[in-house]
Amino acid sequence: MSFPRGSQTQKIKHPIGTRKGPLEVPPPTEKDWPKDDEQDHVLVDPDEELDSLPQPYRMINKLVNLLFDQSWEIIEERNALREAESSQIQPTVYPPLGEIQLNKMPNCMAVSQDYVFIGGAKGFSIYNLYSAKQIYAWEKLKVDVTSIWATDLGNEILIAPVDEMGIIRLFYFYKEGLYLVKAINEVDDTSKQTTCIKMEISQGGDFAAFLLQGAGDIWLDVYKLPKETWLKKLEHPQLTSNPKKKVRQPQLNSLGPISADPLEMDANVSFKGDIKLSLPVYIMKIKPPKPVTGTTFKSPLEVFAKIKDCYGLGSGQNHFIKDSQWEQQAEIFNASYKKYLDREWEEEPLSTATFYFLLPSCLFAMPPEVKGPSGMACVLGIHWTRSHNFFLYSLNRTLKDKADPEGVWPCAAPIAVSQLSCSSSYLVLACEDGVLTLWDLAKGQNMYPEGQVKSQMKCVVLCTDASLHLVEASGTQGPTISVLVERPVKHLDKTICAVAPVPALPGMVLIFSKNGSVCLMDVAKREIICAFAPPGAFPLEVPWKPVFAVSPDHPCFLLRGDYSHETASTDDAGIQYSVFYFNFEACPLLENISKNCTIPQRDLDNMAFPQALPLEKRCERFLQKSYRKLEKNPEKEEEHWARLQRYSLSLQRENFKK
Repeated sequence: MSFPRGSQTQKIKHPIGTRKGPLEVPPPTEKDWPKDDEQDHVLVDPDEELDSLPQPYRMINKLVNLLFDQSWEIIEERNALREAESSQIQPTVYPPLGEIQLNKMPNCMAVSQDYVFIGGAKGFSIYNLYSAKQIYAWEKLKVDVTSIWATDLGNEILIAPVDEMGIIRLFYFYKEGLYLVKAINEVDDTSKQTTCIKMEISQGGDFAAFLLQGAGDIWLDVYKLPKETWLKKLEHPQLTSNPKKKVRQPQLNSLGPISADPLEMDANVSFKGDIKLSLPVYIMKIKPPKPVTGTTFKSPLEVFAKIKDCYGLGSGQNHFIKDSQWEQQAEIFNASYKKYLDREWEEEPLSTATFYFLLPSCLFAMPPEVKGPSGMACVLGIHWTRSHNFFLYSLNRTLKDKADPEGVWPCAAPIAVSQLSCSSSYLVLACEDGVLTLWDLAKGQNMYPEGQVKSQMKCVVLCTDASLHLVEASGTQGPTISVLVERPVKHLDKTICAVAPVPALPGMVLIFSKNGSVCLMDVAKREIICAFAPPGAFPLEVPWKPVFAVSPDHPCFLLRGDYSHETASTDDAGIQYSVFYFNFEACPLLENISKNCTIPQRDLDNMAFPQALPLEKRCERFLQKSYRKLEKNPEKEEEHWARLQRYSLSLQRENFKK
C-alpha cells in the first residue's frame, strides 16, 4: 500500500538509499521533479517507507508497533519463566492431616501443650490438638476476640484474649476447669477505657506486662502473677462450689478432623466462674522516655551537684542543655528547613514498645536476698519507637519504688525491631540504619576475656525489601551474611509476608508468601524441603495475610483457610471456615529430620533463631557436648563417672533418712 507524497515542505530522506548516476539538487517545486526519480531510487531500509507516512497514520503505526513490542516482551518473559519453573525441581506439596470446621471466621489462634485456642465471634474456643474436637467454648462477650495468647505454665495454661474494645482478660486453664482471673483494663466508665496493644508473659508465668494506650498517652503495666497461690487453691479447695451454678456452654461450631464426628464433645471441661483466684500484683508502670528539654542550670558544676545517681551515664540519657542553647538550635533548624516545615504534616503516632522478660545470667544477676526459682525472670528489657536505647528494669521491686531503669544499652540509630530466643539466651537488636547487634545473654560480655571468645549465633533476617538473609556470627570475627531468598523484582506475588521458625525442627523455617504458598526451608542447606497447601482450591485475596500458629512443643502448625471476599456471596451464613492441621512427622520427606537434624552439631549447640531450643533441650545438648569431650580423655572420663556415682549414693542416703 502506497500513499502520495505530501506538500513541498516534506523532507526527502535517503539515509541508506543509493541512486544511479550523480546526485542532483531537487527543484523547488514538486511538478519539476524528474519523472524517473522513483525508478532510479533503490530503497534499502523498509522503515524509511513508513517514516514517509503522513499523519495520523505515522502515529498509529508507532503505537501499534509499541503495543506489539510490549506484548512480545511479556510473552518471552512468561515463556522464560515457564521454562525455568519446568527445569527446577518443584517441592512436594503435602495436604493437611486434619481440619477444624467453624461456622464463623476465626480471627486468631494460639497453641499450648495439647490444646488449640481459637478466638472469634463473642469469645474463644478450646480444641484438642490431635482429635480436633472442641472441648469448650467461652462466648460471653458482645464483641469479637481479635488476638489471643497462650502460655504454658507446666500443668496449667494461662490464656489472654483481647477483644475489639481492647480489653484483655486473663484465664487460668487447669485440668477440667477454666477460671477467669481478671479483666486487666476493663473500667465502668467507657470514656476512660484503655486499649491493650501488646502483652508478654515471662517464661514460667511469674510476671506479665501489658502495653496500654488511652487518652493520648501510652504506658506499660507490669504485674507479678501469684501462680503458686492459684495452684494451691485448686489442688486443695477450701470452698466447695455449688454444682447448680456450673453452666455448661453449648457447642456452637461444627468441628472435627476430616474423618471425625462433628457432634462429639469432651464433657469434662467447664467454666468455673464461682471460684475467685488471687489477683495479679501490680509492681511497676513504665512510660516512654521524655524528650530532651532545656535546663536552668548555669554551669556544669551545678549540674553534677544536683545529679543523685549516674545510671545511664554515657548512654544518651540525663542530658542537661541550657534553655538558650536549645532555643538557638531550634532557630537554626527552623531556618534551614523552613520550606519543609511549612507543609501540612500528619499527626505523629504514639510511640509503641517492644519488651521481653530476661532470665538471670552473667549480665543480670538475681539479688541474694530475693528468694525464688532459678528459672524466674529478673529483668524486663524494653525499647520504644524512635528510641536509640534498650532499657533494663529490675523486676524485684514494689509499686512504691521509682520505676527507673537499672541499665541502658545505647545504639547508634533508632531500634527498628528486636527478637529474643525462647530460652532468653540470645537477643538481636536491629536498627533503622541496617545494623544488627547480636547479644549472647547467657555468657555476657567480658572486656578482658581470659581465653578465646566462643560465642556463636545464627539468625534469619527478613528485610523490608522482602529478601531473606542468614546472618552467622562466631566469636570476635566479622559476621557472614548469605542470601536465602532474593528480593522479587517482577513477580511481586511471590513476596514473603511472614517467616516463622519451627522449634521442633531446629534450622527449619516456614515461609509464607503473598500468593498463598507455604514452604519449609532448610536454612543449613539453603533449599526448600517441601510445601504445604489446604485441599481443593481456595481463592485468596492478594496480598494474603496468613493467620497461623506454630506449636512450640510438637512438630506441627495450624493455618486458617482463607477465602476471597469477591468470590464469597454477600450472605456468608452458609460458608464453612476451616483451620487446617499440618504435621511435619506425617510427611515422608520429614520423617527423620527431627531425629537427624541437618545442622552440624557444633552449630546446633550455639544456634539462635527467633525461637531457639527450650531449656530442657539446651541442657541435654550441654550434657552431650560434655560427654563427647570426656570421650577424648579416658582418665578424666573414669574420674567423672566415679564422682557421679559417689554423688548418686549420697543422694540415695539422704532420701532414706527422710
